[in-house]
Amino acid sequence: MHYFKILFDFYLNASVHVALSVLALTGGTQHLLNITTTIDLLAFVFFGTIVCYNFIKYGVEAEKYLIVSNSYHKYIQIFSFICFGLALYFFFRLESNMWWAILILGVISTIYAIPLLPSSGNLRSLGGMKIFVVALVWAGITVVLPVLEVGIQFNWDIWVMIIQRFLLVLILILPFEIRDLKWDAKDLRTLPQVLGVARTKQLGIALTTVFMALVFFKDTIPIWQLTGYGMLSITFLLIFLLKKDMGKNYFASFWVEGIPVFWFGLLLMLERWI
Repeated sequence: MHYFKILFDFYLNASVHVALSVLALTGGTQHLLNITTTIDLLAFVFFGTIVCYNFIKYGVEAEKYLIVSNSYHKYIQIFSFICFGLALYFFFRLESNMWWAILILGVISTIYAIPLLPSSGNLRSLGGMKIFVVALVWAGITVVLPVLEVGIQFNWDIWVMIIQRFLLVLILILPFEIRDLKWDAKDLRTLPQVLGVARTKQLGIALTTVFMALVFFKDTIPIWQLTGYGMLSITFLLIFLLKKDMGKNYFASFWVEGIPVFWFGLLLMLERWI
């Protein structure tokens, strides 16, 4: 049991869980649009997410990322370098028209953690900007990249999906913002710091309502998709109504972050049942 906990913690701390969630959202895009992307893109999304998140979490400064004193972080560092090599391999297997979009998202992710100039701050340090940058990148990776790869036009339904995906990631981030309230620096000006916990939860409920309402703005939506979005919205509402302390368990780091995986599995089942 002790070794299982070590592996499980590494699975969470090395960002494998969040990478699976991003992969699930990408798979959800394929499923909702009835498209099929290459294994190369899915593999790039998975390994690239691990590298990006570990860099942000453990290596805000390049020197810190290369020189690690903590032995546990060294294992994560080695794992990250392996994933970087794999991400690079699958990147060059993609069509060249995908490279520019990926590079733009990569630049946004980089300046999220590293300032462009030594005297300037990064995007993460700009008050209230953090969650919007993350949501923008996630929406780009999980919706824009699959659409670009298969070469279909960005019609009305796809733009609605991009907005929904942006909102979905914002909703997913809010529980982490609340959890980290006691540890975040004051100058970050996160939403819980500015609005308070109660109003941040109210914002989460409001965003969930908008997220669900946008479903009805689509030109076409099968009943199984509507049911899947409805159950996802109920899950979000329950999260914001809960009063448990998320800092003492795996509630946020595993269950909340794993919601996209649950949603993707739900979509697959509902399509067969309904």
